[in-house]
Amino acid sequence: MEGRALTNRMWEIWSSAPDDQAQALLDRGMTARASYNFTEALDAFDRLTAYCPAYAEGYNQRAFVNFIRGDYGVALDDLDRAIALSPDHVAAAAGRALTLLGMGEIAEGQAALREVLARHPWLPERGHLIPEDQIPRQGQKL
Repeated sequence: MEGRALTNRMWEIWSSAPDDQAQALLDRGMTARASYNFTEALDAFDRLTAYCPAYAEGYNQRAFVNFIRGDYGVALDDLDRAIALSPDHVAAAAGRALTLLGMGEIAEGQAALREVLARHPWLPERGHLIPEDQIPRQGQKL
């Protein structure tokens, strides 16, 4: 329960855009994505990243849409940008690991996921993508 509360708090921070215009674009994109309207979602996230190029969540959300669409290379580029802007963005780092796995880069994807789990052990991806005995415990060196 403590992990869930911390995760929810992180999402509150990440999904708080820099200003009202950026928030409207983020909300529009997330609503469109939830409705599987990927064209509208990508348009909103394209506008958001153009308007606020230093806001990591715009890149993370656009990457999520491209991941769902199977456009892993484009997703990976956006995830790398999100992580460069916000190195502690564990959701973007987890997305990067999942994208690598989707690309068939199993060893690299699992290594990236282990690194994320070492920082945030409550991620939902932990249970089915890495054997339990290979999941690092909080604070454990990889």
